[in-house]
Amino acid sequence: MGTTVTTANSEGKIWGGGNEPMGINYGKMMMWFFIVSDALTFSGFLAAYGFSRYKFIETWPLADEVFNHFPFMHGVDAPMYYVALMTFILIFSSVTMVLAVDAGHQMKKQKVAIYMFLTIIGGGIFLGSQAWEWKNFIKGEYGAVETKGGSILQFVDATTGKRVKLSDVAIPLHEEREQLSRNKGFWFSSESTLPTYSVNEVVEGFKSKPNLVVRTEAVYHPSMAKNVGVHPELNKSTHKHKTVLTREESLKRLSDVHYVVEGANLIRNEYGQKLFANFFFFITGFHGFHVFTGVLINILIFFNVVLGTYEKRRSYEMVEKVGLYWHFVDLVWVFVFTFFYLV
Repeated sequence: MGTTVTTANSEGKIWGGGNEPMGINYGKMMMWFFIVSDALTFSGFLAAYGFSRYKFIETWPLADEVFNHFPFMHGVDAPMYYVALMTFILIFSSVTMVLAVDAGHQMKKQKVAIYMFLTIIGGGIFLGSQAWEWKNFIKGEYGAVETKGGSILQFVDATTGKRVKLSDVAIPLHEEREQLSRNKGFWFSSESTLPTYSVNEVVEGFKSKPNLVVRTEAVYHPSMAKNVGVHPELNKSTHKHKTVLTREESLKRLSDVHYVVEGANLIRNEYGQKLFANFFFFITGFHGFHVFTGVLINILIFFNVVLGTYEKRRSYEMVEKVGLYWHFVDLVWVFVFTFFYLV
């Protein structure tokens, strides 16, 4: 009885997959499986964001007003500039990753190391920029007040149409204030820190400044021009913006205020609809975790390149595998950037 022996011909096929299933080696195939499954996860998150935004489209914050900061340019209105720069840096890091993979195919160790280092630098800058963006988002700039019904009211100068900070509205009353907490009998609510100003300080300050009016979280439409309580002058612009009320209607709305809001967190935010902040923290944070993981893996691969590990193996396939992951992370950010900042 004879025995048949089959010898696989994998000569020179390391990068091409050899005779392995689907013409791809096991490591690459598993990376593709991970990318597809992760893409489905991000798709679910972005779909949920889209449905929520559609449901609350009238009160959804305007990205141009939320993400308008730029480093070392305090007080300058630069809508989307820094986010666009972040995006460019991340996309450029994909270019350097492509060059690293190509250099690996050519067995050029020095070039692989240089391009991998540039990719790591790009990812690090993006992470730092995202942390800076989070810091500004959490801290806030102008502040607002929240009504008992959960609506956000912001303050505007009736003569210039520009936003006014809480510090320019409130007047000190030197009243005693107590932080809400469950162990003090306020079982229904609690707060991590006291706002800088009390509701009374803000309301009384507003009453003492006749040039101030209130801006609601509702997006203005030309059809609202004849509505009672809508400021006729500050709502003339045809571009999308929030509705500004008259002085009389502003005073009426302030009588229902019960909380001062500064910045954003998972409970409330000064920009408008609460879900906006929740989705922002979750989706951009989840993507940031992917970038952070990618940077760590890139650092490990970089040191292996410098130590000559892949040179000894005569294959830089690991660079290509991590490159697939890095390109996926960059592609996901394009969709996140589109959903949160552009649409």
